[in-house]
Amino acid sequence: MVGQTPRKRKRDPVFSDWWQWARRHPRAVDVAIAVVLWLFAVFSSTLTGARIVRAPTLAFSLAAVVPSVVLLLGQHRFPRTVVAVTTVCGGVLALMGTRIGFDPSPSVAGAALVALYLLALRTDLRTTIVYSVGSAVTLIAMSICLGRGALLRPDQIGTLSCVLLAGAVGESVRNRRGHLAAVEARAELAEHTREEEALRRVSEERTRIARELHDIVAHHIALAHAQAATAAYLLRSRPEQAQDMMDQLAGTTSSALRELKATVGLLRREGDPETPLEPSPGLAQLPELIASFEQTGLVVTVSVEGERRALSSGTDLTAYRIVQEALTNVTKHADSATASVRLRYTRRLLSLTITDDGHGPRTAGEPGYGLIGMRERALSAGGWLAAGHRASGGFEVTTELPLETAEPEPHQDDEERTAR
Repeated sequence: MVGQTPRKRKRDPVFSDWWQWARRHPRAVDVAIAVVLWLFAVFSSTLTGARIVRAPTLAFSLAAVVPSVVLLLGQHRFPRTVVAVTTVCGGVLALMGTRIGFDPSPSVAGAALVALYLLALRTDLRTTIVYSVGSAVTLIAMSICLGRGALLRPDQIGTLSCVLLAGAVGESVRNRRGHLAAVEARAELAEHTREEEALRRVSEERTRIARELHDIVAHHIALAHAQAATAAYLLRSRPEQAQDMMDQLAGTTSSALRELKATVGLLRREGDPETPLEPSPGLAQLPELIASFEQTGLVVTVSVEGERRALSSGTDLTAYRIVQEALTNVTKHADSATASVRLRYTRRLLSLTITDDGHGPRTAGEPGYGLIGMRERALSAGGWLAAGHRASGGFEVTTELPLETAEPEPHQDDEERTAR
């Protein structure tokens, strides 16, 4: 009925079972096709209307077996040769039928038609055209020269049409299969690309959250350790100062818990309750960060060169975390009581330099991911980072970060570096 969505037809179970059986037994199907072609070649030319006018002779019946056998044995290994042989056999059968009084029928060349169809499936368009035209010309020429008949008789036109149609159908089926294969390949590639992109984004997000957790834990745990050690040292001699240090330790742990909750909250799903809404830290919180280190006895000086400029959220967070990690490393590894942080603003870059005056080698410890995380942060923001010992003693971390998300022009970047 009009306006109704047509129902999807269900495949007939009998047909489905037969199709599965045919796919499992291809040679049996080939034999069945050869037998059907032989029957058509033998009996179709003997019919007038719906009656057999003359029984086929033994010679004609045996000769009709040859193209079917050739098709059965050589269609997979020698498709071009099979087309040529079956075409000639079809012409000979037409001649034999004419000599014994049969009406010529295109079915005597049925093996040639099937061979042309299979050739079109397995080769290209040029080969299909050449062999289709060659078969048609051969059959018409044999019908005219050997049969001494008139040109363009109805049987000749039918044979010509069938030959060309077989090649055209084979070419059409081959193109259809190629199109479907290309569509499936594109779909698989698109699916594979989507999976790779999803995995890449998940990996980047995991790395980013891992850096955040590392920076938060390393900073606050280092401060908490220093404050607890100081409180334990002052507990016997100066209990009042020890109490103040314990209060500072409570504040440090509370701050660590808040930042951990904010970072872990990024892993929540959309719609989950208690999702943290606090903004990410940046250079605006640098004084509080410096004050937290001064509580452990580290004296930090901050200097700013150039006019302060607005930073993108990613660059602001990156700069803050690099300063935090560098100062945390000073408290953990360097035999130093002082450190300096220098910020230099240019037209397109923010330069950060964190140094300490540690004398002697750094304290030995297990290798960590502090420097690796700082470099990854700088690279993700479009900048670079270098770290190493200074010739005059101590350690230095230097990084340059772009003020904007776009990359600076090469010549302007070079001028700024030369000016330094």
